[in-house]
Amino acid sequence: MRRALLWLLLVVLAVAVTILVFLPAAWLGPLVEKQTGGRLTLGDAQGTLWNGSAFIGGAPGEGGSVTPLLPGRFAWRLSPLVLVGHVSFDLANPQALSHPVQVRGSWSQWQVSAGELLLPAEGLAGLGAPLNTLAPSGTIKLSWNTLELARQANSVSVIGHTVLSMTDMGSRMSPIKPLGSYEMAMDWHGQQADLTLRTVRGALLLSGSGALQNGRLQFSGQAEAASGYEESLGNLLNLLGQRRMVNGKNIIALEFR
Repeated sequence: MRRALLWLLLVVLAVAVTILVFLPAAWLGPLVEKQTGGRLTLGDAQGTLWNGSAFIGGAPGEGGSVTPLLPGRFAWRLSPLVLVGHVSFDLANPQALSHPVQVRGSWSQWQVSAGELLLPAEGLAGLGAPLNTLAPSGTIKLSWNTLELARQANSVSVIGHTVLSMTDMGSRMSPIKPLGSYEMAMDWHGQQADLTLRTVRGALLLSGSGALQNGRLQFSGQAEAASGYEESLGNLLNLLGQRRMVNGKNIIALEFR
């Protein structure tokens, strides 16, 4: 009986190891969809959990058509040592990442190496309203310094600094192209990030500040047309919010609570 049980345990162990070694990368797609409510998914996933590649797709919601959200394919390598608590993860995509990103740490703490991620604005329309109405164009780049992440209960805390650069942005709702270039800086400290939005240059002036805490955005800002562009940007400004008079000027209040 003991010999039979030993053989059974060895067979079960062999099957488990085989499944882990050859776990298809395609199985990761449903996990990503579940965590993002169907808005993000992995397309054409190839390889395994440990060594695979896929493109990142976006959809307006569950069941919606999937379109590539980011350029190129993301290739990853995950060390099997993660099974014993040592995380070593490498992510590369020459078309979207300035250089490969490394994640090192344990099951509860990780360090993400500095990097830059290219986000073509045209792909954002695949996320649904209101982006599909605005049909943004331009170049969006997310850059960050070394980030320190830690799991706390059911959330993740982040320490670091990120900058979202939006260059030569446009919209099909406006005859002015480009509308302008903007930067949103985010200082992360734990489960909260302080946000600051400013205009680098352009006909559409955006500014404001706020915070992102536990996934909830609080932001107070304004949008207005630069001198000489009030009439041509009138329709677009009406889409962004309610008009207010501030110091004799028409502005649009950007409020998220």
